[in-house]
Amino acid sequence: MALKAVHVTDVPSIDQVSGTPSRALRAVTMSSAGAGVEFSRCSSFNAAKFLVVGHRGHGMNLLQSPDRRMTAFKENTILSFNSAAKLPLDFIEFDVQVTKDDCPIIFHDNFILSNDNGTVFERRVTELTLNEFMCYGPQREPEKQGKSLMRKTKDGKILNWDVESDDSHCTLQEAFQKVDPSLGFNIELKFDDYIVYPQEDLVRSLQSILKVVSDYGHSRPVIFSTFQPDAALLVRKLQSVYPVFFLTNGGLEMYCDARRNSLEEAARLCLEGGLQGIVSEVKAIFKNPEAISKIKESKLALLTYGKLNNVPEAVYMQHLMGIEGVIVDLVHEITDAVSDMIKPSSLSSTAEAGVADKELKPQFSEREISFLLKLIPKLIQL
Repeated sequence: MALKAVHVTDVPSIDQVSGTPSRALRAVTMSSAGAGVEFSRCSSFNAAKFLVVGHRGHGMNLLQSPDRRMTAFKENTILSFNSAAKLPLDFIEFDVQVTKDDCPIIFHDNFILSNDNGTVFERRVTELTLNEFMCYGPQREPEKQGKSLMRKTKDGKILNWDVESDDSHCTLQEAFQKVDPSLGFNIELKFDDYIVYPQEDLVRSLQSILKVVSDYGHSRPVIFSTFQPDAALLVRKLQSVYPVFFLTNGGLEMYCDARRNSLEEAARLCLEGGLQGIVSEVKAIFKNPEAISKIKESKLALLTYGKLNNVPEAVYMQHLMGIEGVIVDLVHEITDAVSDMIKPSSLSSTAEAGVADKELKPQFSEREISFLLKLIPKLIQL
């Protein structure tokens, strides 16, 4: 089903909407040494260093995985975010949807599942009120019993959402209020891939989110990202303070909307809509490394996501290729690896630092890098 095109030129900016603070569009300059990113008046994005972003906080939950790291903390919760904040991460990424009563909440899946006396009930998240949504899973009041929480995997299995360290759901406002303010937020604007959204529905959801960011964002670094092309264009029109990135799998999956089906189309959308960058599935980059130079020539920033970003060598290769940052699940391992391989050594002796660098960093000549860039696309196809 094709996504409905939205005429963004007909949409009022957020400061024209009744009840929305005009400071949402106030020209500001923000910098965060912790996040290594500078945002200027025109929402430009300049990464001062290679960025590591925690996926859904401390990492996504993969319930069927035998790897306990994938179920250490409940994803997209305050507990997960603050656990991630203890690490040398620059940003955390999380998914925001808007409830039936216009409250931005943090949850990844389009549907939420619960078991009641042996029957599994499934509800669309955006059709719930805030109170209904918060009734699922652990409750903040010890005397309250929440509804059981289950999850459907990509292959259709329904599993209990069991993790080692659980926590209740949260709203976007609570994330701003309860998470270390030095930690940047990569807010993914979550929409269903297979729904045609009327223009007014997109605008209403985005304005609800922008109001919370305006009221509680303060000096925290914020990036918006989304797979929904029209939402990306709209949020760029509705505000000019925060950078907007277009998410794409670069053609690894195909959609009716051609704007989602290649890195070239993603770059075209960004340039036509005034977006600041692309977040691509890393496999698409490795399959088509030539796209990096074209994206860079277009003055667009480039981040990546995907399972390969949990492999230190793949992350280091991206650093060499000029990619600005990676979204990762194994936050401990990758932050350690980046610290060892990319950041300057803290050793006092220059000679000792040189020895340490040789021991820690993979050593590639320009010829070897050229060979790897040609080899990687072939390996990815195996």
